[in-house]
Amino acid sequence: MANKKLKVGNVPNLRFPGFTEEWETKKLGEITIINPKNENLPISFVYIDLESVVNGCLLKEERILKDEAPSRAQRGLTKGDILFQMVRPYQKNNLFFDKEGDYVASTGYAQIRTLHNSQFVFQYLHNQKFVDKVIERCTGTSYPAINSSDLGNIRIHYPNSQEQSKIANFLELLDNRIQTQNKIIEGLKLLKQTLIKKIFSQQLRFKDDNGSEFSEWSKKKLNEIGRFYVGGDLEKLDYQKEKTYKYCHPIYANGAGLGLYGYASTAQYPKNSVTVSGRGNLGVANVRHEEFNAIVRLIVIVPKSEISSKYLEEAINDINFVIESTGVPQLTVPQISKYSIKIPCLKEQIKIADFLSSIDSKIDIESRLRQKLEEQKKFLLQNLFI
Repeated sequence: MANKKLKVGNVPNLRFPGFTEEWETKKLGEITIINPKNENLPISFVYIDLESVVNGCLLKEERILKDEAPSRAQRGLTKGDILFQMVRPYQKNNLFFDKEGDYVASTGYAQIRTLHNSQFVFQYLHNQKFVDKVIERCTGTSYPAINSSDLGNIRIHYPNSQEQSKIANFLELLDNRIQTQNKIIEGLKLLKQTLIKKIFSQQLRFKDDNGSEFSEWSKKKLNEIGRFYVGGDLEKLDYQKEKTYKYCHPIYANGAGLGLYGYASTAQYPKNSVTVSGRGNLGVANVRHEEFNAIVRLIVIVPKSEISSKYLEEAINDINFVIESTGVPQLTVPQISKYSIKIPCLKEQIKIADFLSSIDSKIDIESRLRQKLEEQKKFLLQNLFI
């Protein structure tokens, strides 16, 4: 693959060997048909709405009757069609439709059909430069959207059919590799959840280093296993967003992932404490491996010495909390304190924690590999297209 650092004419930065011609430029609507007219819908079909597609994958296929279908079910699909997300297009939840059978999509998508290489056009629509042009033409704030006419007026660049095929096939192979990686990660997560159910139901037991059985488990309420605290106001902390020598103690809040908000000059809670989200994604527990701060009602548990932090994290994440609050859903210390968990002796806790941590490490390795593949795809989209 050639690297055209000194670009001359209408060509991309990267090209496959043997291609030197300049690319053509036309409006998207001139090389595709957007929202082709459909004949009558079939009596029953698989309906694809805006929640059905994530990262290019069709996650659910539910067949419904035509008479029971929502009014937005209007786009009858043919193999090779492209579904482009018209509402919040920055999410890039588009679909290359490669299935046989009766499928109908929501009018929340633009249905794109072309005599050019469909996979090339599909990949082009994910190029950030194209997406930026789409966003410029969107209207609305909470749910920005583009109409099909404005979408069709965006100019795109394309090479001859042979180069289109080279690019499309290469990027499709990379997409397949990313999807395979997603399946590996989801498989590991499912394996972990299956093992957790067996461990906490004691169908799966560990033995000590001599091969002997551990003692029987006990049952304790959460308020018996450690001290509880609740995150306070951010304004009381000396903090900033970026980590430095002075501001080195993480600040955690309720939120997705680890909930990292910033860094403070001091720490409120000791390492190996467990936090539990009290708002947002309720009841999610995380071990904090360094001294830290908590804000916005994030629940903090400092476990007793006979409790493994990692075991406690997994035990809490296995609880199905019933939210009793009215109004904005939240989980409070009085609520969580009433729940009980089964606790083995500390040595068995550690064995369980180490076992589950090994799966977490594998998931982390596979997730980092997926991230590298996604970064590679992003680079190629930026450089294989104009």
